[in-house]
Amino acid sequence: MLKKIKTEQLIVGMYVARLAGSWLQHPFWRRAFLLEQDEQIHAIVESGISHAWIDPSRGLDLPDDPPRSADAPAAPPADPARAADPAPDVAPAPPAPSVSAGAARPGATSFERERADAQRLYAQSKPVMQAMFHEARLGRAIDRQGLEDLVGEISASLQRNATALISVARLKSADEYTYMHSVAVCALMMALARELGIDEPERVRELGLAGMLHDIGKAAVPLEILNKPGKLSDAEFEVMRSHPARGAQYLQDLGLRDEVVLDVCRHHHERIDGAGYPDRQAEPALSLPARMAAVCDVYDAITSDRPYKRGWDPAESMRRMAAWAGDHLDRRVFHAFVKSLGIYPVGSLVRLESGLLGVVVEQSKSSLLQPRVRVFYSTARRAYVRTSTIDLASASTNERIAGPEDAATWGIENPARFLA
Repeated sequence: MLKKIKTEQLIVGMYVARLAGSWLQHPFWRRAFLLEQDEQIHAIVESGISHAWIDPSRGLDLPDDPPRSADAPAAPPADPARAADPAPDVAPAPPAPSVSAGAARPGATSFERERADAQRLYAQSKPVMQAMFHEARLGRAIDRQGLEDLVGEISASLQRNATALISVARLKSADEYTYMHSVAVCALMMALARELGIDEPERVRELGLAGMLHDIGKAAVPLEILNKPGKLSDAEFEVMRSHPARGAQYLQDLGLRDEVVLDVCRHHHERIDGAGYPDRQAEPALSLPARMAAVCDVYDAITSDRPYKRGWDPAESMRRMAAWAGDHLDRRVFHAFVKSLGIYPVGSLVRLESGLLGVVVEQSKSSLLQPRVRVFYSTARRAYVRTSTIDLASASTNERIAGPEDAATWGIENPARFLA
């Protein structure tokens, strides 16, 4: 049974089942989570939330001598936006959280620590996305609340470590692309938003949801076209090109009114020069969210394995996208995207000046040219070596990146596997 208490009474170890007020009002994306740090409690109190419901069966209870006022009935909310919140001291039990209880903790963590949580989150997002596309294919309503909760989980992971989840998303297989591309674009959109200085939780959440739903129109594309291993015919390509408009129409038919989500869904294949589709919008008519989605969508598409091609190396992809900036992609947005992922993004195969090859596993906070690299191959010996991780920003190493490297030159299959 849940217990309602004042937020000042929260202590580390309690399981928060619900916070009073609209979920957009509080500083956490998740509705239920375990309190693991004092900073979480401080953030809740500072947000102005007065009460919370805790679940003593999943965490700590109040001390034996709680203040008497904790059991007093709450006054009706003065703010109409809170009218939907339960007033009694006992609230209905929420569904169990979809990932580990620590997923909502704020504050930076190491890449290694967050990667394990990111792997669980990524694995658990797959059935959510499969269900979304399945329902859309049948013309039925999607579980928006489930998607918003997933967006919140992704945001929390990015806040703890900006690259762990993005690196995990790099490992999706070709047959997962349709489903998991949406998760990757969601994460990339929110990372890019923060690089552009967009830090309001509501806006970041909306951009993440837009990324999650941007390709929903592909549910209307026949699977034989969507998964065709060869080149599409002109007729098949026209069907594929219909997915942005069909997706936006589907969401409108469901009653969705989020302008940003609808805009991104319809216009993520538009180009700055007006040569995109479906509306041939050009600068300056293209909105910032649509420009952001174009960059994030292209990057994940060209770096991912598809039924008809192998993905490009992330660093090579950045080089090619730089050539498209100004015509296809918005230059300012692309430059922010590079800053958010690095010149050598996670998963890039690079050659160090010593001749060692490795994959970039994490960006440096001090320099775009000095990431952490996991080395595994010696070009001098033309042989694999024991893996080790080198922090190029550390004063204790003289290693430098000589440049990106082509895995095929050395007979290396899927260098991204060394991210694990």
